[in-house]
Formats: sequence, structure tokens, C-alpha cells
Amino acid sequence: MRKLRVLALGAAAAALLAACATQPPTGPMSFFVTSTGSGKGGDLGGLAGADALCQKLAGAAGAGAKTWRAYLSVPGAFASATTPAVPSVNARDRIGKGPWFNAKGELIARDLGHLHNGNNISKTSALDERGNAVPGRGEKPLEHDMLTGSRADGTAFAPQTDTTCGAWTKSGEGSAIVGHHDRVGPLPENWATSWNFSHQTPGCSQEALVRVGGAGRFYCFAAD
Repeated sequence: MRKLRVLALGAAAAALLAACATQPPTGPMSFFVTSTGSGKGGDLGGLAGADALCQKLAGAAGAGAKTWRAYLSVPGAFASATTPAVPSVNARDRIGKGPWFNAKGELIARDLGHLHNGNNISKTSALDERGNAVPGRGEKPLEHDMLTGSRADGTAFAPQTDTTCGAWTKSGEGSAIVGHHDRVGPLPENWATSWNFSHQTPGCSQEALVRVGGAGRFYCFAAD
């Protein structure tokens, strides 16, 4: 009888360990979609202004002790006879090494490779700093365009074309690359499948962003 009890306890322990092993890791919030943009379209006050908004929103949500960075790229500039070359700023280089979790503690990505190769950001996981879902396809207002200025691998574009609303300082003419936070499985050909690289906006004003399904929101990651 004692041997049977030991075997039963051993089997129960093994089952518990197996169940724990299959549970995804959880952690404190280190990723969110901004609940608001700057209100000035693609003019975020540059990278510094975007980072400050991330920090402000995180602080209001009780996560201000971390250093927050906006997931935004900025192209560099070629050298000229009078000015030196300016290196590009890649979104992927600004956000630390992971892992990142949303406001509900759900794993977004283990590391940079997982983030950019797994395409794990979707409507159900891309929550704002308060844990609220962001309006996506089929909802009004549609706000699934996330400002990134980035390629799918998280790097900046070449400087010949404006893909960042003038390094995130323009609210009129210009354009920005956006991703779609509401990627869910296979999509029709007219829907890009990347959370960080879907299409360019027709302008940089708030009105231009709203017209194509955006609100000037962007992604924030804890860099430490």
C-alpha cells in the first residue's frame, strides 16, 4: 500500500511539473501600445518626445520605474561637403533585449529575434498601458495603424524617402511607415501581415492618419 501511495505521489508530482512546464512565462508589464498619440499626427516631438510620452503613460500605469523607449526608427543622412554623415536609428536597437510582457503579464517576445521573426503581436496581445484592447478591423474608430518608420526587421529605411514624418517632427506634408497591431492569421492580399511594417500614410497630419485607420499611436518597450 505504501509503495502504491509513493508511486501515486510521484505520478502527481510529475504531472504537476509537466503542467508547469507548458505554462507560458509571465512578468510585469514591459510592452504596451500608447493609449493616445501626441494629437499632432506624426509630430511626436522627435524620438525624445515619443520616449517621454511612453514614460509618462507608463508612470500613470504604475510602471514608471523602468526606462521606456518608443519603437520608432529614423533614417540617417548622407555626408555632404558641409555636414558629416548621420547614422540611422533602428527601432530594434532602442528597446533592450527582452523578454517583454503586456499589461496582463502575457509574454510578447523572449528576445529581439523572437519579436521580429515570430510576429507575436496581435489584436489580443497588443494592449495599451492600462490593459485595454486597441480598436482594430471591424471596430469604430479603426486605430490599428501603429507608427514605426521601420522595416519588418526593425531597421530604418534609406533616407531618400520620408518614412518617419521628418524624424517624427512633421504634422503636415510627409509620410510615415505604420504597422498593424491587429494581425490575426492569414490575411487578404490588401492587408499586410506585419505588426511593424504594413504601409505608408498619405500624410503626417492627425487627419491624414485617421483617414487610413490610425490615431498616431505607437509601441512602447521597457529597455531595461
